[in-house]
Amino acid sequence: MADSTHDGHASRRDFLTLTASAIGGVGAAAAVWPLISSMNPAKDTLALSTTEVDVASVQVGQRLTVTWRGHPVFIDHRPAEEVKAAQEVDISSLPDPQTDQSRVKKPEWLIVVGVCTHLGCIPLGQKGTDVRGEFGGWFCPCHGSQYDTSGRIRKGPAPKNLEVPPYAFTGDTKILIG
Repeated sequence: MADSTHDGHASRRDFLTLTASAIGGVGAAAAVWPLISSMNPAKDTLALSTTEVDVASVQVGQRLTVTWRGHPVFIDHRPAEEVKAAQEVDISSLPDPQTDQSRVKKPEWLIVVGVCTHLGCIPLGQKGTDVRGEFGGWFCPCHGSQYDTSGRIRKGPAPKNLEVPPYAFTGDTKILIG
């Protein structure tokens, strides 16, 4: 009687099993790939995750508004006297105490998300003709919250300071937000 491993049947069976398993594995991967791919953020979402801004043309005392993640971001090129006044505020008198130094990376540049922390309105104060409130920063027209020149809440129903987004200076005049 001949040995079954020598007659070719077992080796042919092993080959067919391995081939079928490989094709099944490739088919399963091809079926699962779109599901995994759909969990990645869309390209338009990734494009909005960071915003690069060149502030070379922004003069001292001028404010700029850019969009990041669908929200306005206020960039304020603060004059020296405004920086000094913001640094001298007694933080114990603030509803949400934060020093000016903890809110900025370079004292002359303040970068905050321009959304009131009360109910999400856009505060006024970016244009020179806008009402800026008693503290010279921003004034929310919806419910009267007033922010100072460091974006800290000073008066009104807003519970928190204007949010400082994650940002970094990538050069002397370039800022990467996000």
